[in-house]
Formats: sequence, structure tokens, C-alpha cells
Amino acid sequence: MKIHEGSLDATGLRFALVAGRFNETVVRPLVDGAVDCLRRHGAADDDIELAWVPGAFEIPVVARRLADSGRFDAIVALGCVVRGQTAHFEYVAGQAAEVGTVAAATGVPVMFGVLTTDTFEQAVDRAGGKMGNKGWEAALGAIETARLLADLK
Repeated sequence: MKIHEGSLDATGLRFALVAGRFNETVVRPLVDGAVDCLRRHGAADDDIELAWVPGAFEIPVVARRLADSGRFDAIVALGCVVRGQTAHFEYVAGQAAEVGTVAAATGVPVMFGVLTTDTFEQAVDRAGGKMGNKGWEAALGAIETARLLADLK
């Protein structure tokens, strides 16, 4: 039996991060965690690009443009949507999750590092707090998936 697994070596891979500026006090640590992960696993600074968008709602359209460019091996979507007292949360979180369709349509892996939490405290806990850094985890997934796809060619 042949088993395919992606390595965690980011050397020579190109990454785009798309980050929603809304709730930036939470999103900035996610971005920092993702960049730190990519660097620690061998990505060069010149191989990492960051695109800031107004909020999580705009992430999929920018991720699609970046994926279509052919310049990136993987994309990391980062943002934060906190549940409020209206249905707005469902619309924004649902739209942000559309990055999965970007990956399916383009073949470029798009990791979902958008926090969708009930409280701001839960978001802080996942952006470098007691629950770790989901930006780091999304970047690690981007490395592994890009390497796996390269192995499957």
C-alpha cells in the first residue's frame, strides 16, 4: 500500500494570507502566528504575501483572485466573527466559509483560519491564548496540504 502524506517543509513554497481587518485585535495575532509558523518551517519572507480586507465577508473573493493568479501554493484565510444578537453572524460566517469553494474550484488549498465564536473572550483564547493560535494551525495545514498536492501530481 502506498501512503501519501504532506511534509511540513515550507521551503520554496509560496503563501498568501488573506486577513479580515474587522476585530483586528484578534486577527493580528492570528496573522502573526501564521507568519511565524511559515517562517519556522522554512518559508522565505519573499514567499509570503498578506492581503488585508475589510472583514471576513470579503475574504473569499480576494482568496479567489489570489488562487487564480497562479502565484501561490496555498492560501491562509484569517478573520474573526463574533456572534451578536442578530442574524448578521450567520451571514458573515457563512460567506467566510465559502473559501472552501475557492479551493475546490482552483485546486489551490485555502485553509480556514477564520474564528467563528460566541464571545470575544473565546476568540482571544484561540488567537494565542489558552486555546493556542489558530493562525499557526491554519498555516501548518497549508504547508502540509500544499506538499501533499505536489506529491500527488
